[in-house]
Amino acid sequence: MAKKSVEARQRKREKMVALYAERRKTLKAEGNYAELDKLPKNSSKVRLRNRCQLTGRPRGYVRMFGICRIKFRDLASDGKIPGVTKASW
Repeated sequence: MAKKSVEARQRKREKMVALYAERRKTLKAEGNYAELDKLPKNSSKVRLRNRCQLTGRPRGYVRMFGICRIKFRDLASDGKIPGVTKASW
């Protein structure tokens, strides 16, 4: 489990990215990098980190499901993810 402060920081960044997305897009298209530089750094999309929605874990992220590998394995073993079965051959 990630610290609550880290998760809160991530949510704050996600809100900022959504808030400034259109403005950043137009400034980039115009090539106005001086104005783009004046925007908050956390409004940039590259500052986001993929984190598990259940635990906040930053590593081992399974993009298709939005959770980390550990929770993915637990949920898949319990049959809580539809269409996912354990492979055996």
